[in-house]
Amino acid sequence: MLRKLGFDLIFVPVFVFTAAGIILSGAIATQVAAQEGAKVSDASAFKEFGEKAGLIKIMDDFMLGLLKDARTKSYFEGVDQKHVKEMLVDQFCEALQGPCVYKGAQMGAIHKEMGVNREAFNALVEQLQFAMDKNSVPFATQNKLLAVLAPMHRVIITK
Repeated sequence: MLRKLGFDLIFVPVFVFTAAGIILSGAIATQVAAQEGAKVSDASAFKEFGEKAGLIKIMDDFMLGLLKDARTKSYFEGVDQKHVKEMLVDQFCEALQGPCVYKGAQMGAIHKEMGVNREAFNALVEQLQFAMDKNSVPFATQNKLLAVLAPMHRVIITK
């Protein structure tokens, strides 16, 4: 029947798998975009982070750690660190149900050409955990934020 329609039998499976791949990658991109605006379910988490003032202190310590860590230094030393910290404060504040609105770019767009590998991404998460520990954010509260941020690895890790 397919040959009568002019289709080669090899073409059909290739087309089906290619179409499925396109649909799946679109679904993943949509899911990540939706998760970028995800928020922790516990409204008290924002207070446990010290509200916006606490997030600013965490981001200051976080950036220092990123610049000291050989695995992440190259990604942050040549950028506007003040702007990066401001965007992260707003992003985390919004994710923690604080009063902020993140107006920065989508994570995929920002990281597309950076060539971030898994080692650098894991080092970044490690430095964030060190900064949260230093600022006495309870472990369970840290995990609430990390759970919201974790799906973004799909668009941040590009190498």
